[in-house]
Parts: sequence; structure tokens; C-alpha cells
Amino acid sequence: MEDISKPNKTKTEDSSIKFKDDKKEESEVEEKAEEQAEEISETEKEPEEKLESKIEDTDEKVESEEKRKDARKPEEKKEKVKKKIDRGKDFKYIVRFSNTDVDGEKNVVYGLASIKGIGVHMATLIADQVGIERYMKIGDLKDTQIEKIQEIIDKVSTNAPSWMLNHRKDLETGKDIHLIGSDIDMRLRDDINILKKIRSYRGIRHERGLRVRGQRTKSNNRRGLALGVSKKKEIVK
Repeated sequence: MEDISKPNKTKTEDSSIKFKDDKKEESEVEEKAEEQAEEISETEKEPEEKLESKIEDTDEKVESEEKRKDARKPEEKKEKVKKKIDRGKDFKYIVRFSNTDVDGEKNVVYGLASIKGIGVHMATLIADQVGIERYMKIGDLKDTQIEKIQEIIDKVSTNAPSWMLNHRKDLETGKDIHLIGSDIDMRLRDDINILKKIRSYRGIRHERGLRVRGQRTKSNNRRGLALGVSKKKEIVK
């Protein structure tokens, strides 16, 4: 009879050899993994150092910018002060036309346009009639020029064409008039009172505090406390 134990021995020897080979492979794999982990940790440290250096650079930049801003602030204040430079003894910082104070540092056109009832177009016409440069400073004007401007403002209704006037076909006189300053408000109040006395549609609307020129009042111009829409309650049958 042949021994059956012989082939079993060879199998056990082969399995032990394989087990040893597997252990060697596992150890090699672990060593490789450790090496890779070390390399990764080294590579990770580098960007962290770079980030720290970048953060330091940004902090330094922010500090430098703040210092620059702090250095600029007094310069800006100096520039603002420069705008109010003394222009000389003869310069007039405030000039009075038709009961209104006009800034002397403005040009003639825009300075006259600050008067109620005079626009840019009318101001250019006044400057041309006086013979003054349109963009000259009002503070540099002489007293004689200021008097001439005031005379022309008082006689605007005769000097200017009718299409430039702001109150044409007056009810009392029937003439074309140009109103300036507080006269505009006075005349407007008188006209509204006349409309109310006549009991015209516009006058009644003025009395009731409603829109006069055909605007809608359902959605806009809603005044008072009750702004919501109140729906009627359904009657229970």
C-alpha cells in the first residue's frame, strides 16, 4: 500500500511558502505606504509654509495701505482748505441780487440761476446784455456791473422776449410779466384763491387737497391711516 501522507506534506510545505511570501509582500506594501505618507506630509508642510508667508505678506500690505491712507488724509484736508483761498480784498464772497444771497465763487450764469425765477437761459441773456463774460466769477464783478445786472433783472419783462417769461397774459393787466423771488409764491397763491372763488373744477380740487392735473387717485396718492383694502363680509344665509 502506498503512503497517502506524502502528498499532504508537499501541500503544507507549499502553503507555508506562500504564507511567507504574502507576509513579505505585505511588509513591502506597508513600507511603501509609510514612505508615501512621509512624502505627502513633507509636501503638505511646504504649502502651509507658503500660506503662512502669504498671510504675513498680506498683513504687511494691509498695514502699508493703512499707513498710506493715514498719510493721505491730511493731504485731502489741505486740498479742501485750498478751495477757500483768499482771492484778494476786492473779491466779494457773497453778492446780493433781488433779495437773495448769491455765492461769489460761482460763475455769472450759474450764480444768477440760483435766484428763484431765473434759469440758465435767462441768466445767459442777462450776462450778454450787460456785456460780461458768462463764466466769470461773480465775486470779481465791480459795483457798477452788479448795479447793471440788477437793473436788467428789474426790467426783464421788457428786455427779454415774451416766450421766455414765466407769467404770460396776467389776469389783471393782460400783459406778459416775469416774476422773480417771493413774487412767484404770492402770485401763485392769488391765482389759486381766484380759482376757488370761481368754483372751477381746479379750484375745488385744490380745496379738497386732490390732484388737479388729471392724475389717477385709485392706486397713487393714498393718504390717511387706512391704506389696506377692506372687503365686505359675506352675508350668512
